[in-house]
Amino acid sequence: MGSGVLVVVTSSYPNAADGTEAAGSFVADLVLQLSTRVRVRVVAPGTRDELQRISANLDVYRFSAPGRPLSTLRPHIPADAIQIFNVLRAGSKATHSAVAAGEVAHIFALWALPCGFWARSAARRFTVPYSVWTLGSDIWSLGRIPLVRQVLARVLRDAVRCYSDGYLLRDDTQRIARRNVDFLPSTRVVSLANEKQLSTSPPYRLVYIGRWHDNKGTDILVQALSLLDDETWQRISSVEIHGGGPLRPSLEFALEQLGSRSRQITLGDFVDKAVAESILLHADFVMIPSRVESIPVIFSDAMKRLCPVIATPVGDLPALVSEGPVGVVATAVTANAYASAITAAVRTTPAKYEEALRDMAAKFSIEDFVMPKLITELGLGAT
Repeated sequence: MGSGVLVVVTSSYPNAADGTEAAGSFVADLVLQLSTRVRVRVVAPGTRDELQRISANLDVYRFSAPGRPLSTLRPHIPADAIQIFNVLRAGSKATHSAVAAGEVAHIFALWALPCGFWARSAARRFTVPYSVWTLGSDIWSLGRIPLVRQVLARVLRDAVRCYSDGYLLRDDTQRIARRNVDFLPSTRVVSLANEKQLSTSPPYRLVYIGRWHDNKGTDILVQALSLLDDETWQRISSVEIHGGGPLRPSLEFALEQLGSRSRQITLGDFVDKAVAESILLHADFVMIPSRVESIPVIFSDAMKRLCPVIATPVGDLPALVSEGPVGVVATAVTANAYASAITAAVRTTPAKYEEALRDMAAKFSIEDFVMPKLITELGLGAT
C-alpha cells in the first residue's frame, strides 16, 4: 500500500451508476483503481452532507448540492445565486474536512473550477501539494470569462502537476496557465472477458451511446440517417441510439418518420456501464457526431471493445481516428458530411481496423497507463 492519503476533489463522482453519470463513470473507475494502491478520500456533491465508507481504503465526503449542475445555474437570478454560494461554501468545507482528517500526501482536483479552487485553498492551509486535471468546460467555457480566467490561471499555475484530457485542450490550458500541462485520458475500465470477432461483411450494427444534446450532435446523426440511400441501408442491419436528454422530443418525431420508411432504428434510454459494454461487444461501428468534443469516454470504450468509430471532425477526434486509422472522419460537422461518412464506413469492414483498434486501446488503459502515471507523479508510491 502506498504512503499517505490521496484526497480527490471532484464534481463528477456519481451517486448512481445508471448511465446518467457521464464523466462520473470513469472517475468512479479511477478512484476504485487508485484505492487498491493508496488510501483515498473523495470529496463530491451529494443529496446531503455525509461521510460514506465505501471500503477500508475509500471514503467519500459528500456535500449537499442541488440536483442541477453548477454550470446550469445563473448568478443573476437570486435563487440560483444563493444555490451557487451554498454549494461553493459546502464544497470548500468538505475539502478542508477531508484534508484535516490527516496523513494526506496529495490533493487531486477533478476539475479546475471550482474543485481546483477548493484544493488550492486546502493545500495552502494544510501545507500539502495539489494537482489539477482540466476538462473542456474549464478552459473553453469558464476560461472565456475575464475575472474567472484569472482565478483559473492562478489555480493552474500553483498546482504541482496539471493535466488535460485532450491534446488540443492541453495546448489551450498551457496558454492560460503559462506552464507545462500533460495529456491524461479520461477513460474507464472496460471488461475484455468476452473476446470479440469483428465482422468481415455487411450488414452492420451501428450504435450511438450518449446524451441527446446539441453539443453531442444527436440531431446531426438523425438527419444524416434520413439522407442515407437504399444501397447504404442494405449494408446496415440496425441502428441503436441509447441515452436521453433535451433533444428527446425532436428525436422521437424524426425517428418516427424514418421508421415509417422501414428503417431498423431503435431508440433506447440511458444504459449503465455493464449494459453499454454488452452493446459495444455486439456493435460493428460506434457513431460520434459531436459538435463540441475533446476526447469523449465513448471513444476509448469503443477502442477497448474493438469498435471502429464514425466521427465528426472536432477536437482531437480527427487526429486519433486517422492515426490508426480506427474508423472514418466526416469532412464537416453537417448532416450531409456525416451521412457520407456513414456510407464510407459501411463500405469497409470492421475487421480492417482490428490491429489499429488494439493499439489505440492500449493508449487509453486506466490500469496500465493512467494509474501508474498518477501513482508516480503524485508521489503516491509504495513505502
